[in-house]
Amino acid sequence: MLRRIEPDSAEPVARRVFRELRHAIVTMQFQPGQPLSEQEVAGQLGVSRQPVREAFIKLSESGLVVIRPQRGTFVVKISAKQVMDARFVREAVERAVARKAGEGLPARTVAELEANLKAQREAAKSTNPASFLELDEAFHRTIALGVDCEYAWRVVEETKAQMDRVRYLSLPQATPLDRLISQHEQIVEGIRARCPDAAEAAMRLHLREILNSLPELARRFPDLFDSESAPAEPIAESA
Repeated sequence: MLRRIEPDSAEPVARRVFRELRHAIVTMQFQPGQPLSEQEVAGQLGVSRQPVREAFIKLSESGLVVIRPQRGTFVVKISAKQVMDARFVREAVERAVARKAGEGLPARTVAELEANLKAQREAAKSTNPASFLELDEAFHRTIALGVDCEYAWRVVEETKAQMDRVRYLSLPQATPLDRLISQHEQIVEGIRARCPDAAEAAMRLHLREILNSLPELARRFPDLFDSESAPAEPIAESA
């Protein structure tokens, strides 16, 4: 069930609708292939159909829905190729961000990362992967903003929608949370030690974790994946 949009925010309604719908798609509240109704979504959110229509267009641009004239709007199936393309871009950007953070990050930002890690350990004890993913998102965003790379983070946000669905599916069976937390700790250790090489290497390892889980998930959930792009065998990349 979607959360109703409160009217007392300065943020544009369409942007909040987009964020709510994106979250619902990423967390599989809306399944791949499912049709979406402007009227039903607007009713659940308590808004008019116009901001929902605008959000559908933006979701289409993000590759999460397809708008078919005279037929409707549908959640797209997960494309392994698009996941891999997004992962490639994200790694290129975030390795550079991690390297810059390794050259020096404000003490208050390091403290934020350490507090985030503590919260991740607590979230790992629950059975709600969405709460862990929110912390994971905040962890990476904090690093980027901490080195004044806001635009770089916007690029990451705009490219990783397909990745986020796979990451949600992978938790915690295909990708143990303890492993992800350990990788986050290694990134922070490299930053704290002011070692750009270590921070970058830790980020690279972390962002390649999806290469291990993607083929397994495509086999376990074939109905959620685009059959033409789902990987049949484990993916390996050279160092």
